[in-house]
Amino acid sequence: MANLKAFEAYLEHNRFVTEKKLPFYLHWVTRFLSHCRKQGIQPGDDGNIQPFLLLLAKSHEDWQVTQAREALRLYLFYLAQAGGSESTSTEEDIDSDQAWRSVAEQMQEALRLRHRSIRTEKTYLQWLRSFYTFLKGKPPSMIGSRDVKQFLSHLALSRNVSTSTQNQAFSALLFLFRSVLDRELDISETVRANTKRKLPVVLSRREVRDIFRHLDGVYLLMARLIYGCGLRVQECISLRVKDIDFEQSSLIVRSGKGGKDRLAVLPESLKNDLQAHLTGIQEIYERDRRADVNGVWLPKALERKYPNAGKEWGWFWPFPARTLSHDPRSGVERRHHIHVSSLQRRFKKAVNAAGISKNASVHTLRHSFATHLLEKGYDIRTIQELLGHSNLQTTMIYTHVAGKNILGVTSPLDE
Repeated sequence: MANLKAFEAYLEHNRFVTEKKLPFYLHWVTRFLSHCRKQGIQPGDDGNIQPFLLLLAKSHEDWQVTQAREALRLYLFYLAQAGGSESTSTEEDIDSDQAWRSVAEQMQEALRLRHRSIRTEKTYLQWLRSFYTFLKGKPPSMIGSRDVKQFLSHLALSRNVSTSTQNQAFSALLFLFRSVLDRELDISETVRANTKRKLPVVLSRREVRDIFRHLDGVYLLMARLIYGCGLRVQECISLRVKDIDFEQSSLIVRSGKGGKDRLAVLPESLKNDLQAHLTGIQEIYERDRRADVNGVWLPKALERKYPNAGKEWGWFWPFPARTLSHDPRSGVERRHHIHVSSLQRRFKKAVNAAGISKNASVHTLRHSFATHLLEKGYDIRTIQELLGHSNLQTTMIYTHVAGKNILGVTSPLDE
């Protein structure tokens, strides 16, 4: 079992973790090692992490589980480099380690050049570490399509991951080969996770009202906006003031899923509350200007072309965070939008308080928006446009969860 002091030195040397987060990462690894000792299992086995995280999720917040997962991935990455012991690495191991570190840096640079989101960047780098661990330090110059096939098959057979998780891993490795290693992949005959159609969870109108009664303030406003406009959670929290048009009763969703823009309907019943909310937010904006705080984040091209645009009211967040934070890429201190997890936690508490047993999340409000429109007789193509779906088949799934009168069919039993 690797010494925690050596692991701590490894993290500090490679700057994988900030000094502030380092004690927490060591805490999660210590908890995991204690769990492994009690269960009589090997800490170096990647398959033992998920049961530990599931146990952790019963008594901890989502962000803590996410942090623990990242800490353990780094720990397994460290163990793989150390060969599972404290023995000194050979020159070949050191060369391989340096090569993989160089690949990770190139992958990060390639992701940023293509303006991929920070979440995509973190996810792809996590899969790179998992792939490295699976290969047990095999030099990147020697890996090929066969290694990717075996890794994806391992995910499907040994770890029993979902289809979406396996596809996510494949996307990360495809990016690695095409954009970093400059090679093509042949993944024919790869074992893939079974694809199963899952119907979305949908709330009734009464259940939506019950949940809203247990929300207040900005969280109630965001939940109403998501349900009333059919927004994704990220689309709601990353709105800009300039994209809300009260006169036209609409709002523009910029760079939604797939990088597409679309027009959404702004409910009349939300206008007064939203305008009052923006009046309060303007005070935060003006306070930031008086304090000469850096402008809000803008897409790179815009930030270069219009350096001061981030300080304009139109680009400000309707749902800003209460405190300033450092940009994870540039390190610039500025005001970001509210974090998605805060809304998710409040919504989950409201669902429980309303006594609703459905496994409902904030995204369920978007499903409910589409289903309720369908039940009212709106055309499926219109709903497709409002949701921003590229494929009509994606929207058609709501016909399976809509109310009994959507097709105008009466059961023979009722006759």
